[in-house]
This record gives sequence, C-alpha cells and structure tokens, in this order.
Amino acid sequence: MTTSSGSQARPSRVLGTADAVTLGASAMVGAGVFAVFAPAAEEAGAWLLVALLIAAVVAYCNATSSARLAARHPESGGTYVYGRERLGEMWGYLAGWAFTVGKTASCAVMALTFAAYVAPEWSRPLAVGAVVCLTAVNYTGLRKSTVVARVLLALVLAVLAAVVAVALGGSEADPRHLDVTTQWPGFFGLLGAAGMLFFAFAGYARIATLGGEVRDPSTTIPRAIGLALAGVFVVYLLVGASVLTVLGREGLAASAAPLADTVVAAGWPQLVPAVTAGAAAASLGALLALILGVSRTVAAMAADGHLPRFLAGVHERFGVPHRAELAVGAAVCVLVLAADLGDAIGFSAFGVLAYYAIANASALRLGPDENRPPLLVPVVGLAGCVVLAFSLPLNSVMAGVGVLALGAGLWWVRRVLPGLRS
Repeated sequence: MTTSSGSQARPSRVLGTADAVTLGASAMVGAGVFAVFAPAAEEAGAWLLVALLIAAVVAYCNATSSARLAARHPESGGTYVYGRERLGEMWGYLAGWAFTVGKTASCAVMALTFAAYVAPEWSRPLAVGAVVCLTAVNYTGLRKSTVVARVLLALVLAVLAAVVAVALGGSEADPRHLDVTTQWPGFFGLLGAAGMLFFAFAGYARIATLGGEVRDPSTTIPRAIGLALAGVFVVYLLVGASVLTVLGREGLAASAAPLADTVVAAGWPQLVPAVTAGAAAASLGALLALILGVSRTVAAMAADGHLPRFLAGVHERFGVPHRAELAVGAAVCVLVLAADLGDAIGFSAFGVLAYYAIANASALRLGPDENRPPLLVPVVGLAGCVVLAFSLPLNSVMAGVGVLALGAGLWWVRRVLPGLRS
C-alpha cells in the first residue's frame, strides 16, 4: 500500500554517518574523476592543483553552510528547504528548480558515460537499462541503496589507488610538470578550471537532501559532509598530481581517457581494463546517488505545491518517495534517448553553483543562537559560486540563466493563478 501525500507518511530515518558518507562520496567520486582533469588541465596547465584547491575551498564553504542549515532544518530537500525558510518561497523554489533540472541532466550524462565504457555500440539502450535498474534499487529502500553505493565506491577507490601507485611510483613521473612558474593561465583560465573541478565535488549535497532520512541529523549531517569532502579532496589531489606528472599539460589536455593513458604511459597497460571497469562503476555510483537526491527535492517541492502534489507520496513499506523516484527515472530515460547532451555538463555545473549560491545566502540569515558559521564562510562561498558560474563557457552560462529565468516565470505564474498549485 502507498500513501498519497507526504503528510500521511514520512521517510524512515535509517541512515547513519557511514551510510551518509558513502552516498556523498560515491556521488562526488563519479565518472568526472576519469575525465574532468583533461579539460581542466587545458585551461590551467601546471596550475591544475591550484585550481583544485580553489574548487575545494568553495566546496568547503558550501559544505559548511549546508551542514549548519541541515542541522537547523533536518528534512529532505536540501537548499530548496533552506532557501524557502531563510530567504523566502521564491528562492527556495529557484534552488529546487536549478537542482532538479541540472541534476536530471547529470543523471543522463552519467548513464551515457557508463554505457560508453561498457558497450558503446549499444550506449543508449544500455544507459536506459542502468537508469531503470538503479531506480528500482532506490525504490526498494535506502538500505539497499547504501549497500550498492558502498560496493561501487570501494571498487572505484581501488582503481584510483592503483593508478596513483603506478604513476607516482614509476620512472615516467616528472615533478617539473607541477612547476607553476613556467606558465600563467590567466585568471579566467584558472577560474574556468576551478569551475569544472568544482562540479566534481558537488556530490556532498546528496547528504543534505537526505536530511529527513538520517539518524540524529544535527550531528550526523555535518560530520558526514566534512568527512566525505575531506576524503574526496585527498583522492582528487593524488589523482590530479599523478596524471599531470606523467602526461604533462599537453598530453593530459589532449587525452580522452587520461587515467587509462596514464597507466599506459607508466608501463602498466594491463591495468586499462580495470580503469575502464572503474569508470563504469563510478558512473553507476554517481547515478545511484543523483537519482536519490533529485527525487527527494522533487518530493519536497511537490509537498509544497510547486510540482504536482501526487509526487510527494511516500511508500508505506519502503519509506521512500516512490512516485518522485519513478518520475525522475522516467525523465532521465527520456533525456538519454532523445537529448543531445554535449553541453549538459556545463549547464549542470551552472545549476549546481546557483543552488549553492542560494545555500550560502541562506546561511547568512542564520542567527547567532543557531550555530551560524563564521561570516567569512558563507560570504566566500557565495562569491565563489557566482564567480565560478560566470567563468564557465558562454553557452553554459546563457542556458543556465535562461532556465533559471524560466523557473522564475513559472513561479510567478503560479502565484498569479493560485489554482495551478493544486
């Protein structure tokens, strides 16, 4: 039996710290780590690791703001809830809109990435199959989701550890490729690379969007976000140093599969199948967590009447917003089959940065008795999100601004015509 609205049943609080860290880390360590360093190196060159540090600082500020807000508002929906409660209904709606649209595109990209590694000649049907299977896993409950995410994350980390070991431990590694005095990419090159790399950190929001399903959220969410972010930063730092020292700027920027090319250049071509398997597993892990997070935001927006209310229903047996899960899965399948996703990553990055800009603005509204972060944290986070968003390629910026404007227009129409809210 199912419920018809979120007010009749609530998601079960079953996630502990380890579960939340696993979901956040698996969302961050997705397919991006197997590809993001190439375009970032083209922009930043030897300053790649500096760009990574900038992205990590902005991500840390966003994570801290999100954690403090999640402790005050321990319910599913993430920045949609924070913006609504702290800035007003429209800002919460825009945060949810940006997250839902951008991350639905990311889901499609991850599904297609998985299929491209496994069977490129059957990429779209296989991608749809992956979406259907992982939607079914999420539908049957978070416990199974975290088990699958933990297995996939362990596999990906093992592959990345092997790449780092053979790269930094071999004779092909040249530390001179890390010398930042040889080339200055310019501020736009550095910030553009940071914007791309920030996209790879964005998965920690998945923890905050699950606030209604986490045990003791006031302590679990901040701890899980901090642990996931710190661990992933160390992983990215090691991987970035490995590929840059072995391939150099030119080789890395020209590589379509930088981790595979790194192990080949290091004299370990036998590891290429493992790297390919790791890329496929990373895509599945990220897709699993993305569907999970997007569906919770959809359910929260539906409960407030910003999306059809029937999407807020919670399954009585499994304790998940099953209709939102199915709707998100269906939307991703349509995108996989019909959409040209060449610019989807940049578009999604703009949406993610807009989402976190609202989170930081919301954190500025926390009172001194609400465990407010130091003022510098949300200020740096807000400014960083805006700067990185507008450092992305122009077509991504224009598409992102257009979609946000469309969302604002729909919100205004629904305010003028209240009957549309039901």
